Parts: sequence; C-alpha cells; structure tokens
Amino acid sequence: MRKIWMLIIIGLLIISASSCKKDEDSNEQAEADKALIEEYISDNQLNAQSTSSGLYYVILKTGSGEHPTIYSTVTVAYKGYLLNGDLFDENLAFTSRLSSLINGWKEGIPLIGRGGKIKLLVPSALGYGSQQQGNIPANSVLVFDITLYDFTN
Repeated sequence: MRKIWMLIIIGLLIISASSCKKDEDSNEQAEADKALIEEYISDNQLNAQSTSSGLYYVILKTGSGEHPTIYSTVTVAYKGYLLNGDLFDENLAFTSRLSSLINGWKEGIPLIGRGGKIKLLVPSALGYGSQQQGNIPANSVLVFDITLYDFTN
C-alpha cells in the first residue's frame, strides 16, 4: 500500500512540474509576442490600444452604435497577414458565428459596430498558439484588417 501511495505522489509531482514548465513557456511566448507587436506598432506609427488579454487594436471606423456579441453571426471582409507582411488569407464576404472564430476575433470584432473597420494585432495565444495552421507558422502574431458588414444576434 505504501508503494502505491509513493507512486501516486511521484506521479503528481511530475504532472505538477510539467504544468509549471508549460506556464513558463506560455509566459515567455506572451512576452515575445508583446515585444513583436509593440515593435510593429512603432514601425508602422499606429495609435493602438490593448486589452488585458494582450490583444492590440486600432479602430479605423467605429461603425453603428450596436455591436455584435459572442453569440452573433458576423459577416466581414478581412485580410490576414504575418508581421512581415506576408498575406496568408483574405475574404471579401465571410460569414460565421463569432463564437467559432479565434479568440482574437471574439474579443476584437465586438469593439466595432456594423460598418466599422478595425486592425487587430493578435498574439499567438489568441490566434493559433503553438500549432502551425496551413501556411501560418506556430507561435505567430497575426494582423487582421477587418470590416464588419453585418451581424445578427
């Protein structure tokens, strides 16, 4: 019985140690992303604001007074590119439930109303994280220019 308890304790210590390592890696990535975003903002002379999650944004046009919620279905036009300017995706009329999209969009799109335009600078944790997604490398900061055409709640 004593051996079983010892194995359980060792197992819990190993799990705890690996969890701490993941947290350290996440914090390091968040700091690296923040530095890259701030450099991009400076180089491009943007007047960006940030949220507590690390999302940076520039509202180019506020749009109407009513804003979408996480439960809305949104129709947008967007261009997505990497910090080096490489375009990875664009769509002139994309419709989806906001709740199905990356966290950076879930947080950023509700900042504007119908007809609004926003530039989102999305740290990797709010994008695709440590997973490569098509031609988007792992741990990439993403830049999106988004126009919110319409939404339904």
